[in-house]
Amino acid sequence: MKVLMLNGSPHKNGNTSVALREMENIFAEEGIETELVQVGGKDIRGCIACGACSKKGSCVFDDEVNLIAPEFEACSGLVIASPVYYASANATLIALLDRLFYSTQFDKTMKVGASVAVARRGGTSATFDELNKYFTISGMPVASSQYWNSVHGRLPGEAEQDEEGLQTMRTLARNMTFLMKSIALGKEAFGLPDKETERKSTNFIR
Repeated sequence: MKVLMLNGSPHKNGNTSVALREMENIFAEEGIETELVQVGGKDIRGCIACGACSKKGSCVFDDEVNLIAPEFEACSGLVIASPVYYASANATLIALLDRLFYSTQFDKTMKVGASVAVARRGGTSATFDELNKYFTISGMPVASSQYWNSVHGRLPGEAEQDEEGLQTMRTLARNMTFLMKSIALGKEAFGLPDKETERKSTNFIR
């Protein structure tokens, strides 16, 4: 069982990495393998809505998105972490997520998702909501914690002083582990939920 962790911060050893390390420690204790990918700072362009991925099976822009895609398919859980910029996630991370979720054709149903937002002060709940939308449109259960998944700090390393935030990360990792293991048992006993054969798509302008 493996968790893929995406760090959307351009600062490899910043406060976002503090939050992720706290989760990694718990995953290790629980026997869960992790893979951390540093997304922030990479040269990742946004989606151009060309639709070519539906025929090609991968994004036409051959960058980090196509490298991450097979790891995403293989994992049981996905953690997305980002610093907060103007009450939003890092634009590089959003560009990657738009293309990653849209261009991958595999079924994401019941992969467990968790989002983490890191800020000096405000905007974490808006960023948290923004990131969770990738999971909820894809049939992925969202792991929760004892509070909204956020950690606070301004200067590098200050997040280590946020005791509540770090406890929230530890609880999140434990809850995520429980969900992944429970879903694995459920798949063995019951399989995945049935899906209707025809996907309905309604346009509002006719």
